[in-house]
Amino acid sequence: MSEAQTIRLLLESGAGGSPAIGAPGRPFLDYAGLTGHVDRTVAALNALGLGRGDRVAIVLPNGPEMASAFVSIAAGTTTAPLNPGYRRKEYDFYLEDLGAKALVVERGSESEAVDSARSLGIAVLELSVPDGAAAGQFELKGDPNVPMERSAPAGSAGPDDVALVLHTSGTTSRPKIVPLLHRNVCASARNIRTTLRLTPDDRCMNVMPLFHIHGLMAPVLASLSAGASVACTPGFNALKFFSWLDEIQPTWYSAVPTMHQALLSRAGRNEESVARARLRFIRSSSSSLPPQVLAELEETFGVPVVEAYAMTEASHQMTCNPLPPGVRKAGTVGPAAGPEVAVMDGEGNLLEPGVVGEIVIRGPNVTLGYENNPEANAAAFTNRWFRTGDQGVMDEDRYVTLTGRLKEIINRGGEKISPKEVDEVLMDHPAVQQVVTFAVPHDKLGEEVAAAVVLREGTEATEAEIRDFAAERLAAFKVPRTVLVLDEIPKGPTGKLRRIGLAEQLGLG
Repeated sequence: MSEAQTIRLLLESGAGGSPAIGAPGRPFLDYAGLTGHVDRTVAALNALGLGRGDRVAIVLPNGPEMASAFVSIAAGTTTAPLNPGYRRKEYDFYLEDLGAKALVVERGSESEAVDSARSLGIAVLELSVPDGAAAGQFELKGDPNVPMERSAPAGSAGPDDVALVLHTSGTTSRPKIVPLLHRNVCASARNIRTTLRLTPDDRCMNVMPLFHIHGLMAPVLASLSAGASVACTPGFNALKFFSWLDEIQPTWYSAVPTMHQALLSRAGRNEESVARARLRFIRSSSSSLPPQVLAELEETFGVPVVEAYAMTEASHQMTCNPLPPGVRKAGTVGPAAGPEVAVMDGEGNLLEPGVVGEIVIRGPNVTLGYENNPEANAAAFTNRWFRTGDQGVMDEDRYVTLTGRLKEIINRGGEKISPKEVDEVLMDHPAVQQVVTFAVPHDKLGEEVAAAVVLREGTEATEAEIRDFAAERLAAFKVPRTVLVLDEIPKGPTGKLRRIGLAEQLGLG
């Protein structure tokens, strides 16, 4: 396998005529076509005045053009994918904070990003797909209103050029900019490829948003690193998933737990598609997968489910449960899967197995630091280890169990409660399909425990019954004092359940 240090060289892993990027109802673009498209796109960007290090924001819907735009624009500049669901004020902040020199949108786009870019003097480049083009092929048209003079070198990016910039979620503070070098993202693609034992025969069906590190790295870049193929859907859709499964015939897909749960709720109505599926495994990442959901997924699809632990600052994957014949430990996120992983106390000492502390990492996939934020970097790095902000513990086999985000641990009058522990107990209730435990303000205790739940279709359970169920299995101080039964729990833009800020969202602040 290639040990490429740039995205452009990584594409040489694929055989010229082999499929690379596809989509439902579209012919696949092969590796020869993709590499040619990348080279033409870099030349077009250079001709427009954009070069290595210039930041190009991308606001495109999910699909093959978004995937190939990421790959081809990163090959010669720096990509900055943004959520198409943002509003004007958000685009104003992100485009200015990034220092974007150009914005790529679909031809005729009505996105508020266009108005934002024009108000900031940022060139708007329009992407169009020629008639009959294979999935992922596109053309770019320059902005006649904003001429750009080249201030950066032309040509292909090098290993130490920034390939991708993303913002942290910013749930508790101003979002931080995470720059990821070509060698960072290529190392991560290699780690994922190795963990999942991807070969050119594999095909991933991507349902993850492609403005997020999960979708960009695991389905797209790891597949291309293996010379495999990726079919990019318009985004997650539980109603269409099973027909896509029939059409695309993927060997794997990767998703967040809420997506897996939505698929399980519809699997019984799509038994024939499930029986025909060619899946080799299923991957879960971006938030904790309840062991109950893992078991139901394996029973339904008849393939192993591997849970990975990942974050933007690590170019995605840090740990992952191994595929058979390796041992999968439900409730853990597996052993290190690329970078070094350890557990550290507050004073910077590495801890022995069995002792709870903060998960720390280091390795070639890890960012060198946040941009223009020395205070955040001083807090995030200790002795060259990056502090993830996640609390957890390793067992004797070095498998990591996460006990929660340090910022999400509930402090009830001095008693520290892991929301994940409460989640897993409530998930054992036969009527509970989904749950998120979170803190609510309390005038005397500081914080109190609350839980929002979604019930399985056709079942009933009162809030009191759910509390009683928890009281039989948890210490009294861990039992949620408030249980809300909802039709749907609010999610973030990538489908993750968020604990921080949920009390306010639900009117419990």
